[in-house]
Amino acid sequence: MSTGTGITMASMSSYAILGCGSVGHAVADALVDQGKDVLIVDSDEGRVEALRDQDLNARQADIRDESVAESVLDRDVVLIMSSDVEANAAAVENIRSAGGDQFIVARASDPVSADDLTAMGADVVVNPSAVIADSALRALETGELEYKARQLADVIDGTDGRMAILIHRSPDPDSIASAAALKAIAGSLDVEADIVYEGEIGHQENRAFVNLLGIELVPAEEINEDDYDTMALVDHAKAGEPLPEADVDVVIDHYEHDHEHDAAFTDIRPNVSATSTILTKYIQELDISLDEEVATALLYGIRAETLDFKRDTTPADLTAAAYLYPFADHDTLEQVESPSMSPETLDVLAEAIRNREVQGSHLVSNAGFIRDRDALAQAAQHLLNLEGITTTAVFAIAEDTIYLAARSKDIRMDIGKVLEDAFEDIGETAGHSTDASVEIPLGIFTGIEVSEDNRETLLELTEEAVTKKLFQAMGVDGSEGSNGS
Repeated sequence: MSTGTGITMASMSSYAILGCGSVGHAVADALVDQGKDVLIVDSDEGRVEALRDQDLNARQADIRDESVAESVLDRDVVLIMSSDVEANAAAVENIRSAGGDQFIVARASDPVSADDLTAMGADVVVNPSAVIADSALRALETGELEYKARQLADVIDGTDGRMAILIHRSPDPDSIASAAALKAIAGSLDVEADIVYEGEIGHQENRAFVNLLGIELVPAEEINEDDYDTMALVDHAKAGEPLPEADVDVVIDHYEHDHEHDAAFTDIRPNVSATSTILTKYIQELDISLDEEVATALLYGIRAETLDFKRDTTPADLTAAAYLYPFADHDTLEQVESPSMSPETLDVLAEAIRNREVQGSHLVSNAGFIRDRDALAQAAQHLLNLEGITTTAVFAIAEDTIYLAARSKDIRMDIGKVLEDAFEDIGETAGHSTDASVEIPLGIFTGIEVSEDNRETLLELTEEAVTKKLFQAMGVDGSEGSNGS
């Protein structure tokens, strides 16, 4: 830290401590142990004598006196540590009035006195109560994690047979990485586990992620739940997601669940942005040897869920990523993040570009009929790179459903809320403030039965209605769309 005088804290060797109660005494001892030149001023004669008996340089005076301010003008740093906040304020004011440009650290008792001391010229203000509270909370968090880790290990260790780890439909990197980490924890306890999923691994980045890291996933239709003694739901929360018929033993997620689970172990933390962050903390607490594949998966899971730390990132996500970073294979990460584009994805992107309608910085496009609905997300992301565009939504028809993917880099807009406002009554929405999707049954939306003969009619009705609803929900008219950016 540098001061306003150009002196660095490392070069400061001359200190004054005004007010030497328990806090000031602890600071004085630490500074003297570092070989610093410390002068202590306190109004209590007995305390001063005791400090001198400990070979400390101490003198008696009221720290509110102007003479005290004059006596410490030659000191590099002044720490005003009295429990009397009014005396501290007077000391700060006297030093600054005397022309002192020392680095001043002052003790406050609450946020109001902290603001007052800052306004008077204190460079740093400390509130011991807040420091103690923060320390207590950190200790509580550490203790709770230790307890939870033991509890999780006990549940897994009690498995008589195999464990199934269920992740949400068409899983994303956070789901897959979290499950891989829980499988590694189970393996460390000599319990075999399978990662079970429904739907498809559709997005090209997700397929590359699974293939390059060699993560084994088992389709749900290939298992019998009765073959598993322990059932875990990991990053499973999703609207309309079916629950397993078997009893659930472990639930770990960063989203609240719609259903109550009578599980032996539950850890749901909406205050972190990725389930991968939660599993990383357990890996650390259980002191499990982290192999490169799992570390790489977890790091990518956190990065994908936070949009490379640009969306809703918490300190816990950052510290987990920092822990994982040295263990991860960064060449593999680069390959995962830059997969080749399939011909169908290229076709969907081309169609979305041709059919785009723009209102201000908002773009909506119809990609027609598709087979790979995950291509919509990639198209929405690519269109966000067009000049002047901050929000995109690309929709298309697959079989009897309208699928829509949206992206936004406009900090004023919550695209998840936009889709919810527009389609909640007729479709299933999911996502975040910057990344969201919706699925709408085609027949309900148009009122027309789906058939080969009316495909073009359905497409026209869909385009008109979806585009209008989206632009209205985004707060723009949508009646005068243009085909340019």
